[in-house]
Amino acid sequence: MLDLYLVNRQIDLWLAEDIGHGDLTSLTMIDATAQGAFHMNAREAISLAGIDVAAACFLRYDPSLTVEVTARDGDRVAAKTTLLKVKGKARSLLTVERTALNIVQHLSGIATETARWMDRIKGTKAKLIDTRKTTPGLRALQKHAVICGGGANHRLGLDSGIMIKDNHIVVCGSIAKAIERARAGAPSLVKIEVECDRLEQVKEALAAKADVIMLDNMSLEDMREAVRLADGRIPLEASGGVKYDTVRPIAETGVDFISSSKMIQGSPAVDVGLDEA
Repeated sequence: MLDLYLVNRQIDLWLAEDIGHGDLTSLTMIDATAQGAFHMNAREAISLAGIDVAAACFLRYDPSLTVEVTARDGDRVAAKTTLLKVKGKARSLLTVERTALNIVQHLSGIATETARWMDRIKGTKAKLIDTRKTTPGLRALQKHAVICGGGANHRLGLDSGIMIKDNHIVVCGSIAKAIERARAGAPSLVKIEVECDRLEQVKEALAAKADVIMLDNMSLEDMREAVRLADGRIPLEASGGVKYDTVRPIAETGVDFISSSKMIQGSPAVDVGLDEA
């Protein structure tokens, strides 16, 4: 799902930020002809994401480097697993090391946390999806990491679908009017989702033929009733205040999707290192 052209544009910014006017340590200590070989290794059990981006970091800075990716995004790997092998000019390897590690540690942290949540709801029909609460500039990569962990993406951006929220409803006058206006102006294949925080709104959204209904901060009892009301006619998404401890009970209400920002915003970086081959 990652476009190499867009990824390389981001890598240029990352490297420029870290290198500045030059890697003083490598330039002063490492001979220009010195060669090196390193392995990028997982130092704990992780779900992998971003390894191809790390490889691209090395090659973007120095195309003469030899890079071999030995694991795939989406793999669940054990500690001490080698993820990538790189060799060539030592200066180049050491200059890019931190940028390459940062992105793998961050994205694999998201994938690992997503996988943990997916394990939590295993056996239910619910799908775990992310939100637009991402780090500016990293959305595509962070959402890719969610997929690597077994989750799925909600909207990639505001142009990915129509989401009618409470303030839209206030301005339009009602859910029915909001859906009518959205339907009239939306491209043919775009879905319309309506945020509902009360069962009365769910009934109105169903009558107005929304494509998806978001159950916003509803109790488990109300979610179960919303599932009964929808009766499989349209997908239901549970959202708002979802936590690891509560995601299983929510999934068991019968909703189709559970959205949360926690997989991205709450995931710690995992331990990945670059070691001498």
